[in-house]
Amino acid sequence: MKKILLVFLTASVAGFIMTSCGPTIKVTSDYDKNANFSQYKTFALITPDPSKQSISQLNQNRIDNAIVAEMNKKGFKQATVEAADLLVNSVTILKDKQSVSSNTNYYGYGGYYRPYGWGGGMGATGYTTYNVQEYKDGSVIIEVVDAKTKNLLWEGIGNKEIDKPIKDPDTKIPLAIQKIMESFPPGMAPAKK
Repeated sequence: MKKILLVFLTASVAGFIMTSCGPTIKVTSDYDKNANFSQYKTFALITPDPSKQSISQLNQNRIDNAIVAEMNKKGFKQATVEAADLLVNSVTILKDKQSVSSNTNYYGYGGYYRPYGWGGGMGATGYTTYNVQEYKDGSVIIEVVDAKTKNLLWEGIGNKEIDKPIKDPDTKIPLAIQKIMESFPPGMAPAKK
């Protein structure tokens, strides 16, 4: 029996979805083009091993509750792991990143004519300053797996540059999960209540 390979990195979902000051969440998804999603009716959440994750239990609960709500909206019913057609897993990843920009300033008058500044001549010298910005890159990955075959059927990834701690996680986390899961299940209209 194949095992579901789950990669758990030290992460903090508290930094994933930020205030409106930062850039919006970037979402990508992929799925098995041969899968018949209409055959699946039930799902179960796979809970990450707490020893391999460093997100708060409160935020993990918010993610789990948002996934359950989205799956229910799409017509799937929650079941036990043993009885479910689908297994749903979420992984959060937080990475330290740097952005480097430079600005070259030439001596003398320049404007649009740099580096041919007036007063400095054709060989005008200049200096370059570098700006290094450190930030966090946060991702939430949601995987949907066939419970019998253990094959990955669908994967959605939400990614965002993080500049501040999250405000109002009870609202922001469910909105992010909703956006990540918009394309699930592929090729099927969402079930109506």
